Amino acid sequence: MSALTATAGHAPLREPVSLAIRTWLYFLAALVVAMILVGGATRLTDSGLSITEWKPITGAIPPLGEAQWLAEFEKYKQIPEYHLINKGMSLAEFKLIFWWEWGHRLLGRLIGIAFFIPFVFFWIRKQIPAWLMPRLIVIFVLGGLQGALGWFMVMSGLVERVDVSQYRLAAHLGAAFVILGFILWTAYRCSGLRPAQDAAVGRRGAMILGTAIFVQILLGALVAGLDAGMTYNTWPLMDGRLVPGEMFMSSPWYINLFENVRTVQFDHRVIAYLVLGMAVVHTARLAAAGAAQARAAVIIAGLLFAQAALGIWTLLAVVPLELGLAHQFGAVVAFAAVLAHLATLTGTEQAQGTS
Repeated sequence: MSALTATAGHAPLREPVSLAIRTWLYFLAALVVAMILVGGATRLTDSGLSITEWKPITGAIPPLGEAQWLAEFEKYKQIPEYHLINKGMSLAEFKLIFWWEWGHRLLGRLIGIAFFIPFVFFWIRKQIPAWLMPRLIVIFVLGGLQGALGWFMVMSGLVERVDVSQYRLAAHLGAAFVILGFILWTAYRCSGLRPAQDAAVGRRGAMILGTAIFVQILLGALVAGLDAGMTYNTWPLMDGRLVPGEMFMSSPWYINLFENVRTVQFDHRVIAYLVLGMAVVHTARLAAAGAAQARAAVIIAGLLFAQAALGIWTLLAVVPLELGLAHQFGAVVAFAAVLAHLATLTGTEQAQGTS
């Protein structure tokens, strides 16, 4: 955050939240980022359906012997993905996809522990300000709901489908970014910063840009859920045209926005162009006003252009694991950067009792 806020022109309030709590919140945010990336790898390696049961406690222990591995493998053999896609796979191949999904679930459990133990410690020592307590409770509840949503997503791929619902995948990824954003926003506002003197110039633009980035992330989840990145691997043309045909072949028309591979990929491309345009306009407006935050806007615009270039590279390469994860991480970085920018433009007033 420091690189983006160094030019803010703000002064700290007298009573920021303790460094220990702020460090804890940033650590939690880093774990959520890791969770997002491991979840992306789980998706890209088609590992998400390898564990067919939800055992929040005992599921933390992986198979410990050959008999337990064979039992897990037999459970996997009962679902459509095995019969229609992976029939005949070896136990060794099953273990590879199992470990991705198991690691993803284990990391979720570790995040819960990383939240709960320090929370109890700070609470017993009475180090948590009254205004912060409700926010921490919200983070805890959101984390629990996200675990349930993750299982709800997996359930959609265990019967009649060979993958999870793109709707539930988008909801799961969107919820992860909401949790990440809420943790980061809370951490930013624990710093006791006053708004930049010229904050009003760019506040609305930063909010619009942040919202557009979040929408683009949800569209990316639909692309991933439909494997839309595995088709139409050319740029700037798509299916040989700027605007591909048969984008509204299904009825009702709006279902194409969520289920037609052409339409979903096209929308993801177009929104990317719009986001870049918004970033340029936002930067130009701050620069024209001589605002201190113009430098931060330039950094954000640069991140978004790099993310777009990475997205094109990923598409042309037909979404290899490394590029797919890099593109997902780029979305995290851009999202966090815009939040930091907006936090600087908004400021905090804890010392006066507001949030």
